[in-house]
Amino acid sequence: MVLAQVSITPNDTGLPGIAALRSIVGAAMSFGLVLSVLALLVSAVVWGFGAQSANPHLAGRGKVGVLAACGSAAICGAAVTLVNFFWTVGQGVS
Repeated sequence: MVLAQVSITPNDTGLPGIAALRSIVGAAMSFGLVLSVLALLVSAVVWGFGAQSANPHLAGRGKVGVLAACGSAAICGAAVTLVNFFWTVGQGVS
């Protein structure tokens, strides 16, 4: 039994609200970036406070927070590019 070939391409007109959804996702990306900046500032303060008070546990938590904040900002910034990259990879599968 041979199945028929299916050809589907993404389009902007298939569903109502695509423009609004794009706007919501863009706002969510901005929200994520602002939260990343806040997390970076708080984590840097915790790191510095832990280092100055000779509290290695607190300093370590601050370091982890700084790395997490930077990682989350990188993911927010690269999300569209990553999805487009994997979309292109998926298009090559046959």
